[in-house]
Amino acid sequence: MSDLVRGLHHVTATVSDAQDDLDFYSGLLGQRLVKKTVNFDNTHVYHFYYGNESGTPGTIMTTFPYRNMGVRAGTRGAGQITTTSFSVPAAALDFWRARLTATHVEFNDERTPFGEDALRVRDPSGLVVRLVAGRQDQRPPWIREGISDAEAIRGIHGVTLTVREPATTIAFVRDILNGELIDERDDTSRLGIHGSAPGQLIEIAAGADAPGAINGLGTVHHVAFAVASGEDQLEIRRELVSRGVPVTEVLDRQYFQSIYFREPNGVLFEIATMPPGFVTDEPLAELGRALKLPPWEEPNRKEIAAGLPAVTLP
Repeated sequence: MSDLVRGLHHVTATVSDAQDDLDFYSGLLGQRLVKKTVNFDNTHVYHFYYGNESGTPGTIMTTFPYRNMGVRAGTRGAGQITTTSFSVPAAALDFWRARLTATHVEFNDERTPFGEDALRVRDPSGLVVRLVAGRQDQRPPWIREGISDAEAIRGIHGVTLTVREPATTIAFVRDILNGELIDERDDTSRLGIHGSAPGQLIEIAAGADAPGAINGLGTVHHVAFAVASGEDQLEIRRELVSRGVPVTEVLDRQYFQSIYFREPNGVLFEIATMPPGFVTDEPLAELGRALKLPPWEEPNRKEIAAGLPAVTLP
């Protein structure tokens, strides 16, 4: 296909406690809460968006906190995104070691399969999160007290997909997302989407012996890829339909338009438009402060707000 996909848009996970989630991603990792809204498919559940100042596509981690909603713990395994990596400056790992130690968050030093230094931690719901050190990430970070420009997370570095048959996923990513194979090490392949910088990377790991993935608490639900316009999104959708790949209709997510489909090994993909973005319903300086609802849910605001747990932004 033509080069329509610009890189990653966001990663979305199913998590447990809402306050624990805020404390980890906003409090500890220092990401900005750019939107506090609800799951449009289940308005009794928050949808938190974390990112840089404006929530630039490629910096965004989003979560659905489902504690006490009858959702079981998930199984991490084949057919799923098993690691979400964030990009930090090369010299920042000592800062993050000290910060994690001071807050009693366990971590492991490691090297990625492609030679970068990294720290591996688990968030409060058990998601595997990796802080990857690098020198080529020029994206402006969100700066908050206690975390300087030289230390702050730049955005999503990439995601790791564990699959049973890597070759079919690699071929699909090449054909549909115009991915380019960058490197292969041991049982992991790294592909770049519209480039090879952080925010454009996916890693495909062989998981022949891994358990079958089951979505639930502590698992990544899907990864979204960014396109510049609705027209580009529709072109990709037409290509998917022509190949017989089941794909949703275009869905209005208020801050972008979305389509969803699964790659051959079962990982859920989304194509999301870059516009209109997160300032469509509140000013840049006030992002994340108020509960925002889509217009069609505003008549139900009182009921929705009453059913959500009370949370405090760190």
